[in-house]
Amino acid sequence: MQQFIERIENLQSKGNNLFPQGIFPARRVNPLIGYQRPDTTIFFSSIICFTLQSIRKDATAEIQAKIDSICAKVILNYPDFKNKDGLKTYNFWKTKPSKHFPNGFVFRHFDHFRIPDDVDDTAFVYMTTNPSQDELDWLKGKLAVHANGSKKWISNTLPEYKSLKAYSTWFGKNMYVEFDISVLSNLLYCIMHYKLPFNQHDSDSLAYIRSVIETGRYLQSPFRFAHQYPRAPLIIYHVARLIGTFDPEHLRTARVKFVNDIIRLSAVTENRMDRVILASSLIRLGVKTERIEIEKFKTADFKGFYFFIAGLLTAYQNPLLYRLSIHPLFHMHWICEAHCWTLLAEYQTLWNGFENDQSISPSNAF
Repeated sequence: MQQFIERIENLQSKGNNLFPQGIFPARRVNPLIGYQRPDTTIFFSSIICFTLQSIRKDATAEIQAKIDSICAKVILNYPDFKNKDGLKTYNFWKTKPSKHFPNGFVFRHFDHFRIPDDVDDTAFVYMTTNPSQDELDWLKGKLAVHANGSKKWISNTLPEYKSLKAYSTWFGKNMYVEFDISVLSNLLYCIMHYKLPFNQHDSDSLAYIRSVIETGRYLQSPFRFAHQYPRAPLIIYHVARLIGTFDPEHLRTARVKFVNDIIRLSAVTENRMDRVILASSLIRLGVKTERIEIEKFKTADFKGFYFFIAGLLTAYQNPLLYRLSIHPLFHMHWICEAHCWTLLAEYQTLWNGFENDQSISPSNAF
């Protein structure tokens, strides 16, 4: 793991005109139009910190110290991404003043493209810090205020899901309601991590995840059910992390089908990083896999892999625009080299733990 942690450490910004000290450099790209810009977002930095903290207990004392140092530098940046009015929710970009679409030429000049705080970034900030019980209780109440049916009802989903009082991706009072299976998995991970009391919003969010998995819709139409993570391997990675860590009762009926889906997809997936996250997902679910020689990976192996997108037309209620929103022409991809190395460090840790766990039967091999 040491080689990966050292690469991550070396990629963390020392502070420059584009990336403040402690932020991990990221880029937003659209290969179809040759678009590429440096992006100063807290998203990758917070999920890198979360992932490193989750594997810290299995590292040597030396590596633990490096992880602690990396995360401490990330966390110092959180106030810059905090809600513009001082509430304890967080934004993808800096908020005071708004730095939406940083380093761009067009979008950053228009308030129309300024996004509200989101539950995804907020969940990772909460999970990588030490919020008080009062702050956690406040967050739970805040989530309920913006859940489906509290102020608005979702329109851009299938009719059978429109009555679910699941959580929305967004906090903004004027923002549309959106369900994203990966975002919901991250948020529920946070809620379960802190053992917050369950309510209908939690159970309906789990019902949504269960249905999308059991029906196979996440394989057939991933964008429809995960606007931010619109690829089956990404959805699998997030849902498997939730199931592997907490084994929610609501999702147990979907587990066997889910595992079989991942095995089938792994057999035909060619992208090397997708294969890594699928293998990590299977290990979390107790399935033996052939080891991937990640020590041979180079930066070139990350080409074509993206972990997160923004769909520029998903906010519109017009049915025609929503149908067009699935086209890659209207997608911004976010990429981050340091996060790719983090995923490799995570895989190595999971594999090592799997190898040392004698309770896992070799009969699960494929």
